[in-house]
Amino acid sequence: MVTDDKDRKQTQLDITGMTCSACSTRIEKVLNKMDGVDANVNLSMEKASVSFDENQATIHDIIDRVQKLGYGVQEEKVELDIRGMTCAACSTRIEKGLSKMEGISEANINLATESGTVEYTPGVVSVDDVIEKVKKLGYEAVVKQEDQDDKESHKEKEIRHRRNMFIFSAILSFPLLLTMLGHMPFDIGVSAPAFIENPWTQFVLATVVQFYVGWPFYTGAYRALSNKSANMDVLVALGTSAAYSYSVVQTLLWQSGAIMHAELYFETSAILITLIILGKYFEALAKGRTTAAITNLLKLQAKEATVLRDGKEERIPVEQVQVGDYIVVKPGEKIPVDGQVIQGSTSIDESMITGESIPVDKGEEDPVIGSTINKNGTITMVAKKVGKDTALAGIIKIVEEAQGSKAPIQRMADKISGIFVPIVVAIAIVTFLVWFFMVDPGVWGSALEASIAVLVIACPCALGLATPTSIMVGSGRGAEKGILFKGGEYLEGTQEIEAVLLDKTGTITEGKPRVTNVETISGSKDDLTLVASAEKRSEHPLAEAVMAYATEQNLEIEDPTSFEAVSGHGIEASVREHQILIGTRKLMIEKGINIELAEEKLQAFEKEGKTAVLAAIDSELRFVIAIADTVKTTSKEAIKNLQKSGIGVYMMTGDNTRTAKAVAKEVGIPEENVFAEVLPEHKADQVKKLQDAGKKVAMVGDGINDAPALAIADIGMAIGTGTDVAIEAADVTLVGGDLTNISYAIKLSKKTMRNIRQNLFWAFFYNSMGIPVAAIGLLAPWVAGAAMAFSSVSVVSNSLRLKKQKI
Repeated sequence: MVTDDKDRKQTQLDITGMTCSACSTRIEKVLNKMDGVDANVNLSMEKASVSFDENQATIHDIIDRVQKLGYGVQEEKVELDIRGMTCAACSTRIEKGLSKMEGISEANINLATESGTVEYTPGVVSVDDVIEKVKKLGYEAVVKQEDQDDKESHKEKEIRHRRNMFIFSAILSFPLLLTMLGHMPFDIGVSAPAFIENPWTQFVLATVVQFYVGWPFYTGAYRALSNKSANMDVLVALGTSAAYSYSVVQTLLWQSGAIMHAELYFETSAILITLIILGKYFEALAKGRTTAAITNLLKLQAKEATVLRDGKEERIPVEQVQVGDYIVVKPGEKIPVDGQVIQGSTSIDESMITGESIPVDKGEEDPVIGSTINKNGTITMVAKKVGKDTALAGIIKIVEEAQGSKAPIQRMADKISGIFVPIVVAIAIVTFLVWFFMVDPGVWGSALEASIAVLVIACPCALGLATPTSIMVGSGRGAEKGILFKGGEYLEGTQEIEAVLLDKTGTITEGKPRVTNVETISGSKDDLTLVASAEKRSEHPLAEAVMAYATEQNLEIEDPTSFEAVSGHGIEASVREHQILIGTRKLMIEKGINIELAEEKLQAFEKEGKTAVLAAIDSELRFVIAIADTVKTTSKEAIKNLQKSGIGVYMMTGDNTRTAKAVAKEVGIPEENVFAEVLPEHKADQVKKLQDAGKKVAMVGDGINDAPALAIADIGMAIGTGTDVAIEAADVTLVGGDLTNISYAIKLSKKTMRNIRQNLFWAFFYNSMGIPVAAIGLLAPWVAGAAMAFSSVSVVSNSLRLKKQKI
């Protein structure tokens, strides 16, 4: 879907027809030359991420430019049931309204069947946008339901097509393979039947393979050359056409009697095409596995929802749920969309979003997250966010964007592959000339074999796949753990982190005050009930902590008969004709209450960085209540792991120095690494100080006031339970808020980059070692084809190892 960012728009296009990195590089270069356009084309994802200024270019201009280059932009079709039409003017109105939308190529509305078919470009416009447009026009549209098992994705069709083409090509090429084996320099006991040895038989078999199975290579080569570029298709088309054409000439000369024995290379061209098709089939299979993270996330989504309509329960597809709908969710069912409980209570397994394995209790007014599982109890909820606005949809969007983006290391590979093909063609021509005029003068066959082998072994597929496949698997694995990288550049940059600066509240700590100690001076449990009841009308966070503690202790809270907040000091209230006073030392002294018995406890709690509250009943001191923002259970271990890895850990907070040092001591952060009493507007300055000291800094925070620091850090990490502003400003989101995932993210980054370097090494190794070997005649063309296909498959397979590696 197109999204606005100030004066620019961003979108993703599904590109068809790309065969190697030269294709993606060519599209990227041409689009980036357009005024106001910034494009990033990913070969393995077959996507183009495009940012453009709508005052200088439109999405139609961009799609048109891609199509003029000879590639396609994938379109999809959706069928809608449309309600509310009364005459032909209605259908015409809807048709015109939809046709004017960006990304819709055709809209057909049928009044008689009350249905419509819309062809659209995914990434530019979504089905939700189409339905919303129909709604704005005054009608209602819903997606016609299909059996999900009968729906095939574009990828599945492509894989099946490649498999079928390989089988067909292999059947035709096998007889030709027998002719080649029969002419080996040593007897292997295999020979072809006489009718297959006939040049015309070989011509028929090879022609079908060359121009039916191999036709996509010709169309791809034509597109590339017509746009003054060269790609893998050019190499394959040149190599196989040379072998095929030479064999056709030999067949005609033999038929005319000009030569006694035809020197045929039909098997070379046919087997080459068959092996390359096999490699493409394996590559498509492997690339499908690299997108497993997205597939798994999509599987988590609920399919249906039970909506209350006119007092009756109605089962509808989740796509039809609208904001404000009342939804009934029974035990064992998935929460369909993000919303809020309005009736009933239950516990919900939120582990797939937050990583927290223990189910969370939910009651009235509590928020619920779409796709999480209702464990027990029937609830009624109201839909707050649907479709692309849900938490899971947001996670899927971040993962898709990360997998579609490019790491800096990939741009180097793209530049090399962009000039690689023309150089290889030049080397192949030189090889042919050297063989024909110097090595084996006048012999076409030897020169042809050597030059074809050079063309085929040098195909840059592996080079183009080396980086994006690793980025896809790495970011996918991070998503499974609850770590969302916003782009390949951040996945690459995370490995360089030398210092981690942690915000205290909500990051190291829970961000929510809790009662940690209740010291009794002269009170009873009934007295504690009176104190908690007095706090019932207060909106202060400390009062909320006391109320939460009372609930845990199963105290029966009552309504106070009178209540007054004493600003900055505490409260005065009346409960059951008892006068309750809760607050600071100053408040107690002003009211004439003796606090000497509590002074020692007060000082001890304050030394620990806790807030101490005094509670008196009927002018007599009863309790000292200690309240603190408790440290997350995983924080200490997470910080220890980072320090073991040689990474400096720092803490920043707006709290007073005493509280800050107490928390730092608890989690193992040295005092000299604590920045206390830092104002929100100065948080970014602390990041800058560490950067000025020569460190690569990761800032971890959760609040709006952390956003500037997250943005200026080398890598900004937002706690997923924090604010939308913080998450938007960050480069990495830690969905569950578990700080142990910081170490995991750094290790994952290092493993992914090592995997990329391995891929690039093998891709360069195949080409750099293969070309000279082929040029001196030690590599038969069919062997070169097999090696080239294996190089692509091996690179993708190596990337998939990331799924299994221990991190």
